[in-house]
Amino acid sequence: MANVRGCHLPDELLYDVDNHIWFQELADGNVKIGMTTVATAMAGQLVAFTPKKVGRSVDAGKSCATVESGKWVGPAKSAAGGSVAEVNEALVGKPSLANEDPYGAGWLVILKPQDWTAVKATLTPGAQVAAKYEAKMAADGFAGCGCAT
Repeated sequence: MANVRGCHLPDELLYDVDNHIWFQELADGNVKIGMTTVATAMAGQLVAFTPKKVGRSVDAGKSCATVESGKWVGPAKSAAGGSVAEVNEALVGKPSLANEDPYGAGWLVILKPQDWTAVKATLTPGAQVAAKYEAKMAADGFAGCGCAT
């Protein structure tokens, strides 16, 4: 697992570093999407999570959900287009799950992706993400995740 400035980035995931989003391929061909520890550390404690509804389409590069913290409100952008297959209802009820367990219970949505092979080629594998994230953090002036787990 990569650890960049205290931010953990599991090797088995794929990353959209620019948008601080991770992707996990599922056995059924769908992809699970979530926010990285970098995203949750930058945003602070999440207070609201509003996903697109099941069945709704998501355009590549557009929002699959809106997340809100005490200091930020914005889109969770998906590099992959497709339709929402499932939303994390536990996260709707307790948005702070994304801060507490961003790679487990804090996932955002499951997407039935379109053209996944092409999108996957644009994502960074976890085993290769450290240098890219170090450069992004330096460019953004982000010190790191502190004691993030």
